[in-house]
Amino acid sequence: MLEFILLADFSVIKPDLGLVVWTTLIFLVTYFFLGRMAFRPIQNALKDREDYIQDSLDEAKKTKEEMANMKAENEKILAQAREERTAILKEAKEAKEKMIAEAKEQAREEAQKIANTAKTEIANQKMAAMVDLKNQSGLLALQIAEKIMKKDLTASGAHESFVADLVNETKLN
Repeated sequence: MLEFILLADFSVIKPDLGLVVWTTLIFLVTYFFLGRMAFRPIQNALKDREDYIQDSLDEAKKTKEEMANMKAENEKILAQAREERTAILKEAKEAKEKMIAEAKEQAREEAQKIANTAKTEIANQKMAAMVDLKNQSGLLALQIAEKIMKKDLTASGAHESFVADLVNETKLN
């Protein structure tokens, strides 16, 4: 009952001075301990998280710039590679055309040499055939003359028949 009597005078709207002092004192002690035990670690964790997020954003920005630089560098390298490829293809085409021209010229020269050699050989064989023909004709004429000389011919009809017989007898090679 004592409690009921003590609480009978109690009003929330008009607090007692002792209640206000004790509530304030408990609040300040709790706030002090919470500040030491909870608020500072939470504040430090939030600060660390903020720093981490800022570092991540800075790193992402730096990475983005590096990627843009790499992309530009890759474009330059690709352009340079294309130019080198074009130059190499041009040089290869020029070398091919030069080799083909040299091969054609060499083939033309070889054909000319072969034609000249063939002409010379034909001319030599022709001359050899003519010399052989002249030699055979001369030999034939000598054989006929020898036979004519051996036979003494007085009549002209006998002479012509003898020459015709000799020509028919003589074998041509």
